[in-house]
Amino acid sequence: MEHHNWPKWAVETIEIKRPNPEWIEAGRTEVKELLHHLSPFGVKDVEHVGSTSIRDLPAKPVLDVMAMIPSFADLEEISEKLAKDQWHYVPTELDNRPWRRFFIKVENEKRVAHLHLMLEGEPRWEEQRLFRDRLNENPSLKEEYAELKKHLAEQFSNDREAYSEGKASFIQRVLGEEK
Repeated sequence: MEHHNWPKWAVETIEIKRPNPEWIEAGRTEVKELLHHLSPFGVKDVEHVGSTSIRDLPAKPVLDVMAMIPSFADLEEISEKLAKDQWHYVPTELDNRPWRRFFIKVENEKRVAHLHLMLEGEPRWEEQRLFRDRLNENPSLKEEYAELKKHLAEQFSNDREAYSEGKASFIQRVLGEEK
């Protein structure tokens, strides 16, 4: 795939940063802003998930936020509204995840947040919450995940898909564990 006409943020390398306690507060702020912007479209739930929502976990310094919506019917209007806050819509054919609509927030030509817009009833909603909560509750799982992420970031620094795929079996194992 040709990348030379893509913006810098679309092809930036994967860098895992030391844990930053400010990520949790930044996530809260992003959740509040998105609730404000998206509530006219029926969104009642917005949550900070992903590595930046897990205390003391090294991560890419990009907030992952998910919002539950009753329908994707207003996507064009939502895109226009979020674009005013530097959110860029990633078309489904590029995202390759038909279960969500995906936005990337950009500041100074760098990704700062991802928005996963999901329909009510989407199973991945609970999976994202469960994964976050289990890692926050279990220091040994958190440590194992931190090591895996560092290794994958070194191995696949220019390949986000391979980096994500490399985490899949760990994530499935965590989700499959009984309480």
